[in-house]
Amino acid sequence: MVSQLKYCVKYALGRDIADGRFTVFPDDIFLASYPRSGNTWARFLLANLIFPNEDVSFTSIGRLVADPARSSKKFLNNLPRPRILKSHHPFDSRYRKVIYLVRDPRDVVVSEYFNAQKKMRIDSRVSLDQYVEQFVAGESSFYGSWWENVASWIAVRQGHPSFLLIRYEDLLRRTLHEVSRITEFLSINVSVQRMGEVVNRSSFDQMRELEQKQADLWDVTKDTRKDIPFIRSAKAGGWKTSLSQRSAHLIESAWSPLMSALGYEATGELAEMPESASLAALDRLHQQMPSPELAGARMPSAGALVWLYNPEPRRWPLHAAVGR
Repeated sequence: MVSQLKYCVKYALGRDIADGRFTVFPDDIFLASYPRSGNTWARFLLANLIFPNEDVSFTSIGRLVADPARSSKKFLNNLPRPRILKSHHPFDSRYRKVIYLVRDPRDVVVSEYFNAQKKMRIDSRVSLDQYVEQFVAGESSFYGSWWENVASWIAVRQGHPSFLLIRYEDLLRRTLHEVSRITEFLSINVSVQRMGEVVNRSSFDQMRELEQKQADLWDVTKDTRKDIPFIRSAKAGGWKTSLSQRSAHLIESAWSPLMSALGYEATGELAEMPESASLAALDRLHQQMPSPELAGARMPSAGALVWLYNPEPRRWPLHAAVGR
């Protein structure tokens, strides 16, 4: 009863956690991704790019590139516009201008597994193989499966001028080029020298150093295991030495059409994806009815996502689109 009363007071004052229940303004810019896809690094890049005079750190990132899942509605409403907001949610039609960051799901699951251990969300006895099964089933994250999340955005928005698709691997391999794509997308005029400074100030070494100093100050890490870092290896292809052949095969068999379209090729011969598996994933996504409180949020139809499983040649290869 007391906790309910506290929530009611917070709600009345606008101090309850916003998550998806907040007012979206037409000039909002969203940095969206499935969890553990490089979103925190991209937040640092954006913050250093847009706020050159700010001291970007883990203690300030929540103000510069706010996370509605950890912010109150009052806090979000008081931010200067245009706001730069982070999101891990599947497609939301209210989000007009979106930078979507995608990462190879085989690397995502390894990163997510260690992050779940860090945050003590799973028993330490749970193996990576066991975790991969939950990951593919969409049971390891509040935001559904990697496929459901990525496909929901791409099926509806890819090719739209207000949607920028960036691969984590490209951001790693040619950071300056991808940052220049972001500046063009946001209509920001900066010199190559300035972009180089942004990249240096957002380096993983810099972020690791900040994590060591601010781990007990940042709400994401302060009550977590300190023997497991939040910023890990931050590389592409690490799954090759971490995942068993069985786990890699499970992910590839489930999501190979979308992975291939994004340039994430399988390493071996893939088993045929059971039709029941794809239909089950579509049904699961289609049944995710939005809360009435989400004021306009909606999921794309299952029919729109069937397109992503169509083996016929694409009208536009995704991996070509993100590689420009």
